[in-house]
Amino acid sequence: MESLMAQAAELQAKVAAAQDQLAQTTVKGIADGGACIVDMTGKYEMLKITIRPDVLTQGASAVEQVVMAAYQDAKQKADTVIDQVMGAATAGVPMP
Repeated sequence: MESLMAQAAELQAKVAAAQDQLAQTTVKGIADGGACIVDMTGKYEMLKITIRPDVLTQGASAVEQVVMAAYQDAKQKADTVIDQVMGAATAGVPMP
């Protein structure tokens, strides 16, 4: 039982460290060749949105499309980073 408790504490510490790492990790989502760029942390916190000025003249629909595309690109990249970081944190730890 003591061994199991030690493993749980080790896993908890590794997961906490991984979450801290994800909070410090940033990814960039890019849409339409840089028309919109979304900077996001590995915990899905949006840090910055950059929209090229020429997109703003194309109307609200164009802005919505590039922002959504850039966000989805950033989220996909964050998901990949999360899988890698959390996978490394839990590697070798037997799950019940």
